Amino acid sequence: MALIDSIIGATGQWISTTNPKATLAQPVEWLKKTGGYAAVNRLIGLSIPFAPRNRFSVEEVRPGYVRARIQLKGNKNHFGSLYAGAYFLVAEIPGGVLTLFDLGPAYTPILKEMTLQFLLPANSDVTVEFSLSPEEVAGILADADATGRAKFTLEGELRDMEGNHVATSIAQYRVRKKGFQPLYKEQIGALPQA
Repeated sequence: MALIDSIIGATGQWISTTNPKATLAQPVEWLKKTGGYAAVNRLIGLSIPFAPRNRFSVEEVRPGYVRARIQLKGNKNHFGSLYAGAYFLVAEIPGGVLTLFDLGPAYTPILKEMTLQFLLPANSDVTVEFSLSPEEVAGILADADATGRAKFTLEGELRDMEGNHVATSIAQYRVRKKGFQPLYKEQIGALPQA
């Protein structure tokens, strides 16, 4: 686990310095960006082999933001639109990605509950975007550092390639701080007073 945590940390630092708008006109920045996203998707595939088999990918990640896609190809239901499980996959994994890269590998994200409201059938690939403000990240870190765990909610609009809002997801996450040891009353009383 220490190796994977180190890789996650290094990848997070790498992608946080990339320019998400870099194009081939800036070849070094473009290679840095696309290489970073390839590393993120490889890490996801190593952790959750089901994701790349079902053509899930992170398209952009930066501090406080993630955008992901699920392809229609290979994920069609019995009437040719996107299968319900594929909606769930594209709505669930980005929460973990956002948490790992914004909070760091010392914090473990856990999905506690998710609801999906289907609005329209998707007859193309589907994308979703999630974000956490710096204040939300700071609050999650403060709670997790003080109590060993924190909770937060991510709501996403899933969109097809024409921009139609095809589903809404609401996910309740918990974060656990690895190795957290609570202080007991006896220990708190023994702490130096400020």
